[in-house]
Amino acid sequence: MQIKEIIKLNQSTEQELLTIWESSVRATYKFLNNDEILQIRNYVPQAFKQVEHLLIIIDHEQIKGFMGINGQKVEILFINAKARGKGYGRKLLNYGMQKLNIDELAVNEQNPKAVGFYEHMGFKVVERSATDGQSNPYPILRMKLDKEK
Repeated sequence: MQIKEIIKLNQSTEQELLTIWESSVRATYKFLNNDEILQIRNYVPQAFKQVEHLLIIIDHEQIKGFMGINGQKVEILFINAKARGKGYGRKLLNYGMQKLNIDELAVNEQNPKAVGFYEHMGFKVVERSATDGQSNPYPILRMKLDKEK
């Protein structure tokens, strides 16, 4: 298993990351319907291009998940639905905390497993917004690393 940073995203890898994103969202974002997922999917490739660091985790020559970071903030973290629960998210997050000093992220409140995962990893809620970045009614929790833990 290894974590690599993508310096130049090619079309093939972008499609693979988009497939991982969709599998993860369909498995965990139960509050979204199919049309909403497909609509959001259109914006995901742009998110890949807007992060300073795009990291992938590879196991058995397959990308299992990815994480995008700006500054010290995790902007995106998604694990293939078939690979969930195997430690890939933990490994990506630990890598980011150790190598890139990440200490902040935002998570959808309606994804309780993700909220619980981040809490387990040492993050705590510091702010809540009733809407997401596109003003949709999906509450977002801003979390910071609890450095007192």
